[in-house]
Amino acid sequence: MSNKLVSMQIIRTILQQLQKGASGRHIARQLHISRNTVKQYTERFGASGYSLEQLQQLDDEALSAIVYAEAKQLQPDARLTDFKGRMDYFLSELTRTGVTRLLLWEEYKKVYPEGYEYSKFCELMGQQKAILGATMHFEYHPAEIMMVDFAGDLMGYVNRENGEMVFCPVLVCVLPYSDYCYVEALPNASLPLVVRALNACLSYFGGAPQSTKYDNMRQVVSKTCRYEPLFTEMMQQWALHNNITLLAARVAKPRDKAPVENEVKIAYRRIYAPLRDKVFFNLEELNLAIRQQLELHHQRLFQKKSYSRHDRFTQEEKALLQPLPFDQYVMKHSAQAKVQKNYHITLGEDWHHYSVPFNYIGKCVKAVYDSDTVEVYYEHKRIAIHKRGYKKHGYSTSKDHMPEGHQRYFEQRGWDGDYFLEQARKTGPNTHEYIKKVLQGKHFTEQTYNGCLGILRLTRAYGPLRLEAACKRALAGSSYSYRTLHNILVNNLDKLEAPDQAALFTMPEHGNLRGPQAYN
Repeated sequence: MSNKLVSMQIIRTILQQLQKGASGRHIARQLHISRNTVKQYTERFGASGYSLEQLQQLDDEALSAIVYAEAKQLQPDARLTDFKGRMDYFLSELTRTGVTRLLLWEEYKKVYPEGYEYSKFCELMGQQKAILGATMHFEYHPAEIMMVDFAGDLMGYVNRENGEMVFCPVLVCVLPYSDYCYVEALPNASLPLVVRALNACLSYFGGAPQSTKYDNMRQVVSKTCRYEPLFTEMMQQWALHNNITLLAARVAKPRDKAPVENEVKIAYRRIYAPLRDKVFFNLEELNLAIRQQLELHHQRLFQKKSYSRHDRFTQEEKALLQPLPFDQYVMKHSAQAKVQKNYHITLGEDWHHYSVPFNYIGKCVKAVYDSDTVEVYYEHKRIAIHKRGYKKHGYSTSKDHMPEGHQRYFEQRGWDGDYFLEQARKTGPNTHEYIKKVLQGKHFTEQTYNGCLGILRLTRAYGPLRLEAACKRALAGSSYSYRTLHNILVNNLDKLEAPDQAALFTMPEHGNLRGPQAYN
């Protein structure tokens, strides 16, 4: 009994009995302990300098410091000290190919003959590995994160045409807070199919989490890094579309995504195992059976808990998920292209040509396109966007991408009389009437377009008011052209009073002129 600690309840009972004047023999018999034990604690009470009443009022920590003797300091074991000094070396060597504990023990005994035997050697190694393998409990918040991984084992179906077994990778996604998950078999593990499965997963959940964490699968992570991994462009577009942050686990650190690793293990038991003897003849049948087993899995209660994954998801997490965009993410493709001299690039899939700003001639750009739009990027900056054109060898050209001279020519191709009359009406009625007479001045109205353009441009130098006044003065004449208006404005004739039409055409008096009376 002297080598074992007595519980604090017994210590306080001894104090209580001593206060009542009970003898050591009576206390020992009542508590079923030896008299020497009662004597030992009684002596410690007396040596403390406190009265029995004061000792009863102390808390357990203070009382235990008085009644429990300090453990004897043992001399350090030289073998154990030496072994601990070699532990890091042993653990690192075990990671090398072909190295076993037996080999390490044999080498250990050669350099330290007095060392431990093989059984003790393995025991100490196991204890150290258990310490290093300690796990940490993480608390996850609702709708905070979704973890994604492929199951290590494949599922499959039988091809009816040739009877061959077709094996399919299985994608597993889980929300760690509720352990609500999504499982789907894919034709292959290519990125477009992974993105399609992720879209189906978000639809199944009815919302999007704040972030997703992936293993360093090549479909998602283009360059691994502990601090700043690089993700593939399509995954970044998918994440932006759904307002999700992309995260990646550390390389060779599966515990960074322990919930999905655990969900894969559960999937083996609750999906793989029940379906192991069933035969499927296409991928749709296989995924339908997976979905049925998944629903049963969600409805099962957690061990030693009164709720299921479905209960916790619907009651605590689903409402906190981000709403999904109106349209699902559409997979986009990309292609490199060089801007030609006609400031267009060619999308080889359709052999359709798309314009970019002319100052990018000769540059290598990237076209990102889907079924509806084509976007052109240069050094991560979007420089053009077009509606997707499917006409082979057709052109989609934006006027803003043209040099100034090409823009003028492009505009001229769209000129007609109505265009110039509409522009003249904005200046005033006299200008509109004058342009109308200019257009009527030639048999082919196209020959007057440059003159009309010059007239309208006179507003830049003289303003609309002076042009309107000049047109009013010029309408009194019989010649209608750009040069007529230009001369009026240059000589400031538009600022003079308009001449009297009657005075201009009155016959002068002269002795040689005969009047009407000469013909009576």
